[in-house]
Amino acid sequence: MKKTKLFSLIACVLIAVMLLSACGTTSTTPAPGSGESSSSAPASQGKTESAEPVTITYCNFNASGGNEETLAKMVAAFEAENPNIKVEVETIGYDDYFTQMQTRVAGGTAPDCYELNIENFAAYANKGLLAEISGVDISGLNATALGAFNVNGKQYGLPESFSNVVLIYNKDLFDRAGVAYPTADWTQDDLQAAAEAIRALDDNIFGIWQPITYNEVFKVVAQYGGSLLNTDKTEFTINSPENIHAVQTLVDRVLVSNVQPNTVQQGGMGDWDMFMSGRLGMIPTGIWAFQTFTDNCDFAWDIAVEPGSTQKATHFFSNCVVINPESENQDAAAAWLAWLTSSTASANIRLEAGWDLPALSDMNALASYLEITPPDNREAVFDSLNYLVMPPVIEDYALMSDIIGQYLSAAADGTMTVEDALNAAQADCVAQIRLG
Repeated sequence: MKKTKLFSLIACVLIAVMLLSACGTTSTTPAPGSGESSSSAPASQGKTESAEPVTITYCNFNASGGNEETLAKMVAAFEAENPNIKVEVETIGYDDYFTQMQTRVAGGTAPDCYELNIENFAAYANKGLLAEISGVDISGLNATALGAFNVNGKQYGLPESFSNVVLIYNKDLFDRAGVAYPTADWTQDDLQAAAEAIRALDDNIFGIWQPITYNEVFKVVAQYGGSLLNTDKTEFTINSPENIHAVQTLVDRVLVSNVQPNTVQQGGMGDWDMFMSGRLGMIPTGIWAFQTFTDNCDFAWDIAVEPGSTQKATHFFSNCVVINPESENQDAAAAWLAWLTSSTASANIRLEAGWDLPALSDMNALASYLEITPPDNREAVFDSLNYLVMPPVIEDYALMSDIIGQYLSAAADGTMTVEDALNAAQADCVAQIRLG
């Protein structure tokens, strides 16, 4: 996966917020774990209700690196429709953004509204650092994407953009192997059968490459009905029978059926490189790969929703926009964020610039995206939203992922059995991490 470095920021965010909050002079932040906003009123009942012109501050990272002009066009279009609201934009590079934001939030100098990624949203929402967003029309947003930023029935963030993972496959290799192309009805058994047929074509051709890493496994165990934590995140369930079955399936593809290349067979190539070379039948990876594969693959390829086992599950990556509960202009901020995320005008500007995909429910509004080929089956991108699974965010997320990742590596190279590896991961996480 190319987009897994986001998760390492979570632990730093939580620790810094708690430390800075403890040292600060304000007492408006609720106790950690309360899950409630420090503002008693939702955004729709904010402190600015008059028709007098107001200026709001909006901070983001996503426009850095070439999209500042696109965001400026959005602001101009919004202000033309809402002459009483002016938006002052601050764009900070991704590497510095979260450090600056956690300092501002803890110090009481956060902007009126700002952008977060999905992992940091969970941390902020759990600490009661966000205002509820209500009283604005967000019916144009995809319901599943909205749900990712809903906590205990309250909407604390709006999905500004999204990307996810689909199964990308080499149609030429499927044709050579005489295997039907993947469909939305496929299961992991169907995937395994196709991978074996493709592997039989040549010693240097492989059926699939799916990394045996933490950021892949938390999704795969969900496909088998498992999870790494129980529902209320008070207990680890790393070594459950469902999880052992899921990880065993991944490991066996390398060590038993060898439909997935081992380290030696990879020969230093990455998964994308092997796919683009025509040596890989399938690869579950992000929709951000589309342009690279279009530019570099000299064979036909397409996509499908990832197969599941007892159920389907797919990664979901999203940036959201949120409101500072201490803002004096919560109504104006809510109006701007609703327009930014769900208006047709904003979506058109975003699509014309080839920026992140807006999380809209109306497929007609995304017609220009759906018409781009390859892949032909772009509808699978949106179909996958029905099966999204998010990382199990806890305060010690980085430590948890490191512990589990270490034992997954041992299972993948055969130095530990899957059951022993997950038992050890369970024991270490219980010993080193306090939940609840």
